[in-house]
Amino acid sequence: MMKKEEYITDEEREKCRRVADAFAELYEQTDIIVLDAGEYGFVKLQYYMRPYSFDNLATYTDSQSLFDDLWDDWFDIHLLSLALGTPDMELDYDEILKRLPKGRQDELLSKKTYFKERASL
Repeated sequence: MMKKEEYITDEEREKCRRVADAFAELYEQTDIIVLDAGEYGFVKLQYYMRPYSFDNLATYTDSQSLFDDLWDDWFDIHLLSLALGTPDMELDYDEILKRLPKGRQDELLSKKTYFKERASL
């Protein structure tokens, strides 16, 4: 009898579940969703194109990778929303961030700690 391959450990599944739950607000604001795919890990679906499907799919078996990817999405979306309708929209993310007042920069960057705490990482 062939041994069934394990793609994600029970420990990582629980950590990934906490990460996915921590970013729930992101799913309400965008067309991103993270789903538990059982033994295969967690799947991030992004850019829904009706009537076809999602345009981007990524699978995670490591909670830190999932966290980093969702953090990048959250951060980029919030930076772009601040630049929307301004000439800064043409800049890259680092330049948009540099143009923000120091207090606003700190506020955005502190959200990473907030999400880590919510995910218990």
